[in-house]
Amino acid sequence: MIPRDPIMLLSWANMKLRDSYPSLEELAAGESADCDLICDTLKKAGYTYDPVQNRFVISN
Repeated sequence: MIPRDPIMLLSWANMKLRDSYPSLEELAAGESADCDLICDTLKKAGYTYDPVQNRFVISN
């Protein structure tokens, strides 16, 4: 189960991406999570996924 709080979700997602998954798509598949839900939740909190860095970063 993924965290519902956006800041906890940010921390969880970036940790999983750093330690276990080479892409957001693989994170979503491996954790049975909805990729769009993760992105939408974090976008509302001011973060976007950067595939080059393989992490969520502050939106420009």
